[in-house]
Amino acid sequence: MFIGYARVSKSDGSQVLDSQKDALIESGVLESRLYQDSLWKV
Repeated sequence: MFIGYARVSKSDGSQVLDSQKDALIESGVLESRLYQDSLWKV
């Protein structure tokens, strides 16, 4: 079982979670085991 973690730390839009999530899912991480974080609030 794999656990995935995607994170962005910039609020200027230069970092996005989509490509990180796609890569983790392609590597075998189930979406229910995928966690994400950002250091800024929308």
